[in-house]
Amino acid sequence: MNNVIRIGTRDSELALWQANHVKDLLEKNGYQAEIVPVKSDGDLVLDKPLHELGITGVFTKTLDVAMLNGTVDIAVHSMKDVPTKLPKGIVKAAVLPRANTNDILLHKDKPKEFDKYATIATGSLRRKAQWLHKYPKHTLVDLRGNVNTRLEKLKNNEWDGAIFAAAGLERINLKPKNHTVLDWMIPAPAQGAMLVVAMEADQNTRKALETLNDYETDICTTIEREFLSTLEGGCTAPIGAIATIDIDYVTFVGGLFSLDGKHKVTTEHRVLIENCEGLGSVCAKEILHQGGEEIMKKIKKELSV
Repeated sequence: MNNVIRIGTRDSELALWQANHVKDLLEKNGYQAEIVPVKSDGDLVLDKPLHELGITGVFTKTLDVAMLNGTVDIAVHSMKDVPTKLPKGIVKAAVLPRANTNDILLHKDKPKEFDKYATIATGSLRRKAQWLHKYPKHTLVDLRGNVNTRLEKLKNNEWDGAIFAAAGLERINLKPKNHTVLDWMIPAPAQGAMLVVAMEADQNTRKALETLNDYETDICTTIEREFLSTLEGGCTAPIGAIATIDIDYVTFVGGLFSLDGKHKVTTEHRVLIENCEGLGSVCAKEILHQGGEEIMKKIKKELSV
């Protein structure tokens, strides 16, 4: 085995925090680890096209390539950014204990009366659709970039607010006092969880990472991502999902929204943990049968224009 586990990461503040967190956990367990910042896609060359290897994620593909060409041993991701299908040869090695799952609205001063006009920024179709469902008269503007970039854009624009995941801001200690918890908004599948991936053939590294896996978070995110995978069919759509465990039971809430927020189909189920296998798929099929199929067809059509 490599004496040192090489942890691949992008260079944003949040990505580095997450990679260093995993490094600390591994070192506490007696393993040696080092951070390897990975350069842009253009610096990473593979002998096969990315799509042939199943590499699809906008936020993950740089690290996928680095793993497949042997530059790094593992990669750490915000789990909600990871495609439900991992590239060939790369496997889930650990899901870390979940942080805050809520979305929050950041505003510059006191929150205004939201039943009146407001301009809200988000780059997420899921957040946009749910906000428009609740506040159909509001204007939604696009907001992209890493956490720091988005905070800077909010500061420099005349928007009334912007929507963020609470977990990312809390991890790097940037959550401002001026925020409102959007406890009515269904989070992204696996929001608040961190995923560590490794090479399938690297048994030693996978064994080291097993010690970091959180049983409950693993169960919940598996259900949520199965729900997403069954609904999605390769299409980006406004889909929310959250599973929680209370002693012996799993409660699941999932929803699919039209892009304009006018239509939604939601589901809620509570089952014993021992009966939770396949729950995500069952709930997704229920949504499709209750009008979700028509919503998905419309979304695919609108996004392909």
